[in-house]
Amino acid sequence: MPNQSRPKVKKSRALGIALTPKAVKYFEARPYPPGEHGRGRKQNSDYKVRLLEKQRLRAQYDISERQMARAYDRAKKAEGKTGDALVVELERRLDALVLRSGIARTIYQARQMVVHGHIEVNGGKVDKPSFRVRPDDVVMVRERSREKALFQVAREGGFAADGETPRYLQVNLKALAFRLDRDPQRKEVPVICDEQLVVEYYAR
Repeated sequence: MPNQSRPKVKKSRALGIALTPKAVKYFEARPYPPGEHGRGRKQNSDYKVRLLEKQRLRAQYDISERQMARAYDRAKKAEGKTGDALVVELERRLDALVLRSGIARTIYQARQMVVHGHIEVNGGKVDKPSFRVRPDDVVMVRERSREKALFQVAREGGFAADGETPRYLQVNLKALAFRLDRDPQRKEVPVICDEQLVVEYYAR
């Protein structure tokens, strides 16, 4: 399991990205790494730059190193650019799409929803956040969970991110449901990453 002990704000500053909505205001005020030497730190090797980029991508999906390496191995076998395929591979995770749909506010909340059995795919309960959603799969909050306060907030759009829902998703928040219309394209996936650096990290 990914290490959850590090505070999200501190982790956000170390990686240079806001990992939760709450972290955004703190990150904007202090966008340098934590610690007394944070302002003065420099990335001083190609390895460190690639490592940081890999950690940034991992953090945005809240996955373990083993899960990341497996996704990379699958991406290597796909057609086209490995970096693009890697991001698409991660984006098809069930927890990631629950987040994108607006049913969850953060990736951590999306993971909890799945693990606690609140989500179903094509009518069957799925409690694995790593479940890979396929085009035309229909995902929704299970009937018995819909009256929970958390999902009432989601139904009213309380967790929906600013901007458009990604075009690869057909979302009906009132029904707490969405469908993956097609595989995402890299340019549509709202993660901050230079995925080519991640590929170089694993290919070294």
